[in-house]
Amino acid sequence: MTTAPAGPTVPDEGRGAVRRVRVALVFGGVSSEHGVSCLTAAGVFSALDPERYEVVGVGITRTGRWVLVDDETLRGLAVVDGRLPELSEHAPDAMLLTHGPGSRLAVRDEVSYGGVDKHSALSWLGPVDVALSLLHGPFGEDGTIQGLFEMMGTRYVGAGVLASAVGMDKHFMKLVLSASGLPVGPFTTITPADWARDRSACLEAVSALRFPVFVKPARGGSSLGISKVDADTGGALVAAIEEAQRFDPKVVVEEGFVGARELECGVLSDVDGGIPQASAVAEIRVHSESGFYDFEAKYLPEEQVDLDVPALVDPTVADQVRDLAVRTFEAVGCEGLARVDVFLTREGRVVVNEINTMPGFTAHSMFPRMWAASGLDYPALVDRLIALALARPVGLR
Repeated sequence: MTTAPAGPTVPDEGRGAVRRVRVALVFGGVSSEHGVSCLTAAGVFSALDPERYEVVGVGITRTGRWVLVDDETLRGLAVVDGRLPELSEHAPDAMLLTHGPGSRLAVRDEVSYGGVDKHSALSWLGPVDVALSLLHGPFGEDGTIQGLFEMMGTRYVGAGVLASAVGMDKHFMKLVLSASGLPVGPFTTITPADWARDRSACLEAVSALRFPVFVKPARGGSSLGISKVDADTGGALVAAIEEAQRFDPKVVVEEGFVGARELECGVLSDVDGGIPQASAVAEIRVHSESGFYDFEAKYLPEEQVDLDVPALVDPTVADQVRDLAVRTFEAVGCEGLARVDVFLTREGRVVVNEINTMPGFTAHSMFPRMWAASGLDYPALVDRLIALALARPVGLR
């Protein structure tokens, strides 16, 4: 196993000394993946060495409030009775403010004057050295919060604005990958305007694909809202499209690969700015009723799936997957980390399915497991990502 080096430190302003790196752990969010993000935050928090890092939990509730989350609450975020965790609205407001070349955190308290009137007051929590955003889905993984960090001068872990936006939108992701010469499967996109203007034309475009097809929210994640349609029957297809539209008005329909194997590979930026590094390749073998790696199989497992790390594939295939993963990472201009998912078809072709710029990151998720199989354990992986963020400037680069 690779172990983490001595942790990074930063100057302590005005004291001529050094202090631990202050990490703002940002999680939750308003997307349908709120609970998944909470699970990720609990896993990452447990991996951050308190002697190296001062961690401040910053939760975003389902209503969009930024709140301060204490350590005890962070540790307790878990699946209970089949239910994902959710942040409470009953917590003090947290906010990110510009401060010199960087930013700092504050919490808003209620103070009383004369025991009658209440006014808001800010308590400073100190500078933010790096933000570790663990938000999944829209309004977090799609370039929105990355743009906020850029404007606030906050160094942050992971992909920038453009790569995050492209990686989140399966429509534009596939266009970018195809234009870069990477193999992607046949698909069609249904925008809300298309669906309202000419539903028949949309269904006709889907019928040109080979069935089964997978109907997906274009900007969703964690397999929420995805349906498999086995035959070209109008009723089933319309129902699947409408289900996907509950999560995103724009829908992508992909041609399924019957009998294909689902492989994954993790990618990390090189610490010296060289070629990104690819992890060991893993395989997902699904036994769920749906026949694909759906939300329940990912986060509420009951022996529905086997995760083989490393995958039992020919070394030449593994090398091809790693090469495609790095090329995919570079094609969208990704930084920091990503997980690239591919299909190995029955004919032996490797086809890129998608890139995930903020993969599941609990200790049991595929991304950390692939890197553990490559010699980089979970705490060292988190250290690596924070070191990459501290070394990377904000702004144009």
